[in-house]
Amino acid sequence: MFGKRRRRSTLRSGSNWVFFFNHAVASEEAGFAFATKSAPAIATVPEATRYSPSRRRQSADYEPFLPVSEKSNPLTRDMDRASPDSIVRMLQACDTQMFRKETGATHQRLFSDQMVRRIMEVANRVHIILKDPQDSLVVLSGCGTSGRLAFFITSGFNRALRQLNRSEIYAYIIAGGDKALFSSQEAPEDDPKLGTLSLKQACEGKRRVLFIGISCGLSAPFVAGQLDFCLQNPEVYTPVLVGFNPTHQARDEPIPGCSFTFRSVAERMRALAKRRGAFLLNPVVGPEAVSGSSRMKGGSATKILLEVVLSAAHAATFSSSPITDEGILQHIRAYERTLDVTYSQRDGMAALVEAAGRSLQRGRRVRYLGWGSLGLLGLVDASECKPTFGADPEDVRGFVGGGYAELDNAEGPLNSLGPAFRVSHEDFLDLVLPGLTDEDAVLLVYTRADEVSRVVKLARRVREKTSNLHAVYHQTDKDTAVHQDEIDKLCSSTLTFTWTLETPASWSLLYMWELATKLVLNAVSTGAHVLKGKIYQNYMIDLQVSNSKLYRRATRLLQKLSGLPEPRSEEALLKTIYQMDELTADVTSGDVKTHIRVARNHKKVVPLALVCLLTGCSIKEAESRLEQKPIVREAVEECLSKPASPPGSGCS
Repeated sequence: MFGKRRRRSTLRSGSNWVFFFNHAVASEEAGFAFATKSAPAIATVPEATRYSPSRRRQSADYEPFLPVSEKSNPLTRDMDRASPDSIVRMLQACDTQMFRKETGATHQRLFSDQMVRRIMEVANRVHIILKDPQDSLVVLSGCGTSGRLAFFITSGFNRALRQLNRSEIYAYIIAGGDKALFSSQEAPEDDPKLGTLSLKQACEGKRRVLFIGISCGLSAPFVAGQLDFCLQNPEVYTPVLVGFNPTHQARDEPIPGCSFTFRSVAERMRALAKRRGAFLLNPVVGPEAVSGSSRMKGGSATKILLEVVLSAAHAATFSSSPITDEGILQHIRAYERTLDVTYSQRDGMAALVEAAGRSLQRGRRVRYLGWGSLGLLGLVDASECKPTFGADPEDVRGFVGGGYAELDNAEGPLNSLGPAFRVSHEDFLDLVLPGLTDEDAVLLVYTRADEVSRVVKLARRVREKTSNLHAVYHQTDKDTAVHQDEIDKLCSSTLTFTWTLETPASWSLLYMWELATKLVLNAVSTGAHVLKGKIYQNYMIDLQVSNSKLYRRATRLLQKLSGLPEPRSEEALLKTIYQMDELTADVTSGDVKTHIRVARNHKKVVPLALVCLLTGCSIKEAESRLEQKPIVREAVEECLSKPASPPGSGCS
């Protein structure tokens, strides 16, 4: 049913695509040091996105009142009409913006001298704790994607310490607890007191804590509460803020029950940073490909920043490698080249997007089967689809070899919470395999370091049920292709990345594999939902209105797309939330918290509100229109193309 495709990106000595990972791992090393040969940048702006949608969208004051992380990206304006290949090209162009050099810009970027110095300073603080870990802790905390990456990164670096028989010094906090690792738990993001309480509990008995709060948009009250607590207790806590907006664009809305806003906390930290009492790592990486979807560039930049910081600290502690600006820049450049290498597989990525999109369009499912840390990335990517696209939790699911033993999460196995929390390959065989069809897309994600014979065994089982099987595989040029030929025969398509080594594989190589895999999975899940009609232009039109940030984002989106005033836009949002064409006094007098609680029980809230605003439809008529035309832009344009209807007749 699905034609065979073979996609390979081979990085060999003497070619243009070469990584040399020069790593001598002694018993006392957990850092890395590597030398690289320069590679030409392939991630140029694709032909399909070179045009300027309008001069206004490209100008410096484009959407001037929005933070950078909330702006729409001109490169992806027509993403909802793009082919799989064009979608991948757009994502490549947007991801390349992470590494843009300064050109007289007012914002700090990853390569800015000041940002590199800040990275070095935070790495030195981690280095101090690594040298003397007694009663000390490095805590990473965040909400949603940021919290999942906090878990992911702390797990990897604690594992490195265990391999060296060293004390673990890293801990993570995620708003909503460990169940938020696999399912949307957006409400706790609004609770600064819960954030403070969780930080106190994690740090009980510690005399020295480096707290790293992650909020891509500088907006989460949960993290703001934690940072404020750190500022009030400087004898124990040193706060670090990681995000991707300048401080003056931090969220400045009042937080119920608090005397501070996120912006006031960020400004206090900026003042304290002059005395090295606090640190801000907030380079601007450009608007997201899907407006506001910080799981993408924001998540990738979070991974890059924190791994550069922690890797430099580990190298200084266990390899006696000094923390230098050139060393930091070298690490960042390695990630930049990894991005280029990933998108050299653009055709193969587009094939995966097409296969996954076809499955979702037909009402079927996408499944990731992964091993090791790449399997964890599959869990993370899948968990983000519901809040981002308003997707059914079953539309995209991830499963990891070893299940909770591989995760090693703080709260342990969560199987008792229900099928959504069963995440092992055994759970896949039990819950999913019996119902698989050729219309379900299954993606194997693994490396040569995994036991490939187990991959073969699972692939055989899946192939008995569906031919729609694909693989993403990382190997080195020194690996023998044991079992890989059989996997190639079983799969409809295979993306094989081959990395050239001077010495045996290192932690640094794993980081590159992980980033490449994250980019591929983000492209697959985003592209599939675009093809299903979950995006309007490049906006998260079907987002889940599940916290105050998303409520405000929904109102702002309706205002922008309709051209109507904010009160009218919010009124339309409330009408769809409460399923009424005329609002009652009880609704209009309610607070945002109440509206959010009701909104969580409804789907397509924003698409319905937009159709009503633009066409004059009633809610029921808008629902009928969206059933006939699930792609929102098509539904709206069909309504607008018809002659004006008499009042009350709607758009039918």
